[in-house]
Amino acid sequence: MKTDAFRWALFLALSGMIVAAFYYRDQLDADSLRQWIEGAGLAAPLLFIALYAMATVLFLPGTVMTLAGGALFGPLLGTLYNLVGAVIGAAMAFLIARYLAGGWVERKIGGGLKRIKEGVEKEGWRFVAFTRLVPVFPFNLINYGFGLTRVRFRDYTVASTVCMLPGCFAYSYLGYVGREAASGDQAWVPKALLALTLLVALALLPRIISRLWPSGAD
Repeated sequence: MKTDAFRWALFLALSGMIVAAFYYRDQLDADSLRQWIEGAGLAAPLLFIALYAMATVLFLPGTVMTLAGGALFGPLLGTLYNLVGAVIGAAMAFLIARYLAGGWVERKIGGGLKRIKEGVEKEGWRFVAFTRLVPVFPFNLINYGFGLTRVRFRDYTVASTVCMLPGCFAYSYLGYVGREAASGDQAWVPKALLALTLLVALALLPRIISRLWPSGAD
């Protein structure tokens, strides 16, 4: 009985997201998003987190949201709000696949699902951590894929939270630097160099992780 109620709750939440995305489809560009969030006042962080989670569930570009979070809230709060939104969205996608739309997810991922399942069977939650650090699958798609594996929801959520943090910070800081540059602040140049360093480190991270963790790179 509880499972049926949970499935209905997931279905209603997903339906609401689809309706909202269709209704506001003309406002889902970066400039409209900024104006919308800035006009929300004290509710802006909650609205942004909800939008980020919705974007994750509906396969909308997460990089745009992450950059916007950094530009709107700064590197630290932007990282926090981006991470919370991404984790909530990833958790919802996981639960939708596990309890509501497993057949659709299996058809969508195709042969890649076997690799995800084998990775979880071999490494458990460590495979979740590895894929968050090394993007071997598209972020939005693999969230659903993990829902069809035997990994526990708690382990999936914790590993995702910890291992998505570096990327969230790097892109949040980049969004913040972009805002500073657009405002004409002359101090943006050293900040841009730091942002570039973070992006280079992020780009090198997969190679480092693959060498230290050969089993995950197979």
